[in-house]
Amino acid sequence: MAKAGQGGLEAIAAALPRDKGLPPVERWNPPFCGDIDMRIAADGVWFYQKTPIGRPALVKLFASVLKKEGDKYFLVTPVEKVGLKVDDVPFLAVEMSAGGDDQGRQMLTFRTNVDDSVTAGPGHALRFEPEVTGGLRPYLHVRRDLWAKVTRAVFYDLVALGEERVADGRRMFGIASAGAFFPMVEADALREFA
Repeated sequence: MAKAGQGGLEAIAAALPRDKGLPPVERWNPPFCGDIDMRIAADGVWFYQKTPIGRPALVKLFASVLKKEGDKYFLVTPVEKVGLKVDDVPFLAVEMSAGGDDQGRQMLTFRTNVDDSVTAGPGHALRFEPEVTGGLRPYLHVRRDLWAKVTRAVFYDLVALGEERVADGRRMFGIASAGAFFPMVEADALREFA
């Protein structure tokens, strides 16, 4: 990967693998080559040298080699690794479709802003973090410790499909998908706002 100032964004992209499917970045452990001036904003926009990256194909390419180690994010190839800044999480869940499987279970499939398709379930959890305002911030596990923030419009769709169940001995309001139940809030707390 070319470092910032050594060929720019196109040079960085040219150094990335272009195989079909997602590269096995979890198996790559190249040397760290420093940070580049790249940032993923909380609204899902990718920036390079403080300028939005306007080419969706380029953003998807970078997203395919994104890796998280601890609290830090990196773009990784088999031979080098560079750091970048992520304001919240790297992706947004921008669409959701609800369906069922042959066992009659609800299946919620999401599309991210980089066109990943993810069905929430045992391998792809939904989590809901409290906000200072009293609301919730919803997230979807996409892959390899990488998460997508669920957009507000999609979150409203999720809430409309919510139900009450007992989880860990407490009556909870949450969402079911692929046989898993993801609690949002205690059902009694929700009734206070109704």
